[in-house]
Amino acid sequence: MLPVATDELYLTALGYKSVAGMDEVGRGCLAGPVVAAAVILKPEAYEFTGRMVEIRDSKLLSPEMREELSHEIERLARGVGVGVVPHDFVDAHGIVEATRQAMALAVANLPARPDYLLIDYLSLPAVCLPQKPVLYGDSLCLSIAAASIVAKVYRDRLMVAQHTFFPGYGFVSNKGYGTPAHLESLRRLGPCAIHRRSFAPVRNCLEG
Repeated sequence: MLPVATDELYLTALGYKSVAGMDEVGRGCLAGPVVAAAVILKPEAYEFTGRMVEIRDSKLLSPEMREELSHEIERLARGVGVGVVPHDFVDAHGIVEATRQAMALAVANLPARPDYLLIDYLSLPAVCLPQKPVLYGDSLCLSIAAASIVAKVYRDRLMVAQHTFFPGYGFVSNKGYGTPAHLESLRRLGPCAIHRRSFAPVRNCLEG
């Protein structure tokens, strides 16, 4: 299933001029931040010309494709905002609140305030804007899929940079997700400074 611009076009017809699609990455990771992105696409992006036909849920794309499409999205966007919430906020407030906080920051970091939000799955009660949670939004909605790519590329770069400081955990390849190799490193070395202590594999390691 490929994402489409049905929601964006409908909202544009209703008079909304600046519709932002939103998604996050990193909710299930054992280490590192939650990152969210908000993307306001230009109307021509809805025509699915050029590389826009390749936009889809970031999880379905190779790292190389995500990098290339991220540049294309920025070219065809009226605005891109990114929000980053660190691991210790996740531990203190929980992953859902951390995700909402990252999304709110992404909206705040847009160059201009949108007038409607299309959000993958969640709602943002603290953001006083019209909004619609879209179940499986990164698979169904073009601007949400675009946001998923931007957020994934941004977070992957952050985690690759962390490898310099914490080289034993394979962050270059696993990006903080609980792969078998990452779990083995966690058992062998114990948690590093950016591991989420509230997540069970890390907590069990500390308790064991």
